[in-house]
Amino acid sequence: MKERQRNPRVLMYSHDTFGLGHLRRCRAIAHALVQDHRGMMVLIISGSQIAGAFDYRSRVDFVKIPSVIKLRNGEYTSLSEHIDLRDTIEMRRSIIRHTAESFRPDIFIVDKEPMGLRGEIEDTLAYLKTQGTTLVLGLRDVMDAPHLLQAEWARNDVMTKIDRLFDHVWVYGPPDFYDPLTGLDVPPGLRARMDFTGFLQRSANADLGSENRPDGDYILVTTGGGGDGADLVNCVISAYEQDAGLTDRALIVLGPYMSSEMRAEFRQRGARQPLLEVIDFDMRMEELIEGARAVVGMGGYNTYCEILSFDKPALIVPRTEPREEQLLRATRAAELGMIRMLLPEEATNPVTMAAALKALPRMARPSEGWADLRMEGLQTISSLVGEYLHGKSESESVALKQAAT
Repeated sequence: MKERQRNPRVLMYSHDTFGLGHLRRCRAIAHALVQDHRGMMVLIISGSQIAGAFDYRSRVDFVKIPSVIKLRNGEYTSLSEHIDLRDTIEMRRSIIRHTAESFRPDIFIVDKEPMGLRGEIEDTLAYLKTQGTTLVLGLRDVMDAPHLLQAEWARNDVMTKIDRLFDHVWVYGPPDFYDPLTGLDVPPGLRARMDFTGFLQRSANADLGSENRPDGDYILVTTGGGGDGADLVNCVISAYEQDAGLTDRALIVLGPYMSSEMRAEFRQRGARQPLLEVIDFDMRMEELIEGARAVVGMGGYNTYCEILSFDKPALIVPRTEPREEQLLRATRAAELGMIRMLLPEEATNPVTMAAALKALPRMARPSEGWADLRMEGLQTISSLVGEYLHGKSESESVALKQAAT
């Protein structure tokens, strides 16, 4: 009983093989939890190469596991060419298990990958379940096309494992936007344990700010991590190169995972256009989006939440392979009148892209398109965590009284 009187502990897992979305989502949740729950400690397990470049609030920390890169064809490879992928996964698995045993979390939140990369957290989940840890799976509003997700999960019987291991499933979106498990055979008991939290609101820190934020009006072009963002950047620069009628300034953020060769090429082309400014990356993207007149992006979850949080007109050019997540999210948002979508093959036409960029600043804001837009996700998660911890305390009090009698 003394052990449970310590400050509550939350462990989070973010596999982080491609882009920054998973880590940034975990970080936003962690910051909200320590803000709302006195004395709580949150530890994030992350495979991100740049996890240490972000700032973290007091009582939030991270454990870095060896990085694995997801290639554009969907395959994985070790960051270090001298280490076999199987050896890297085994190292990650060992660090994750040891961290869980040492940290002894009250709650374990798994981001997106139910069993982790190549099943690396499955034994940790089984261990923590025996320790009474509350196990939570957090899913994006959109995971992938149902037939692709079904095939991926069926190979390793993932749905059965989710049903057996996880106490709760959170969906980081509202139920009337999209159901990430639509079209899948979901056990009724698992459905009953699902909570739609709403979108995760982001906020800017006026005290910190961004040194890259331009003075005056600008359109922000962001590719997230940038690993698959070269096509979008090329489309935007090409539009400016071929249409002198574009008069809005644009700040293009390439992303830390874009290849050095592509970054060099885009910086050179951008330097020849007086209305364009091209930078590699900024850790304070919230401040850049807050200051922008409008946003051009690919429609990943975090960029989408930032667009909604700051209510910015947005043009989305989604990635369509190997996953259809961004395409499904952008299609639904466009149906609701929240954003405008161009398919990648449409955006490659400089005339089409230039016309969309000209119209962008005068487009409706997301809240004008969907009157039911809500951004209560972080508050909902904080309340759910409070309920779980309260339930643990009550059950342990009953156990203590029973032991005493």
